[in-house]
Amino acid sequence: MSWFDARIVARLVVVAALAAVTAGCFRPMYAERGPDGDSALRTKLSGVEVPPLNLPNGSREARLGVEIRNALMFNMYGAATGGPPTHQLKLRISTSRLSVLVDPTTARADLENYGINAVYELRDIATDKVVLTGTTFSRVSYDIPGQQQRFARSRALRDAEDQAAKVIADNISQRLASFFIAGT
Repeated sequence: MSWFDARIVARLVVVAALAAVTAGCFRPMYAERGPDGDSALRTKLSGVEVPPLNLPNGSREARLGVEIRNALMFNMYGAATGGPPTHQLKLRISTSRLSVLVDPTTARADLENYGINAVYELRDIATDKVVLTGTTFSRVSYDIPGQQQRFARSRALRDAEDQAAKVIADNISQRLASFFIAGT
């Protein structure tokens, strides 16, 4: 074995030793119990109350508010209801549509972007203090297959709305999980 091979073997041994030492530092986010015996993340998330969004009844935004709220509750609780509330999540959303490609002969859009912006705050119910604030957004592109297909256009928009709502709910629930694990 040459001195070059010995250096490579020595480096591999050092890397393996460091990996073995730090292997015990890993803690899965969704583990049932932490090493110090604290409660599971799912229990902490089940204490977050998500009230209905304050949006005009019968509007597209009201349907989106229900979609986002349902997706958030499913991500946090795994069901329609959680445990006794310890925190309250307030959410405000705004939507936008932008025509990206427009047919020059008919002046109808061939490709549109749909967006949702969300601002949220998490309040501790016991102290009524805001413990977390944040913003998130989602942008979804969709195309309109043919100028005369009104149903296809409407369905493409609805699918884009649903996809954007799911992304918003996932972003918020991941941020809440991070907050409850790290405390910041």
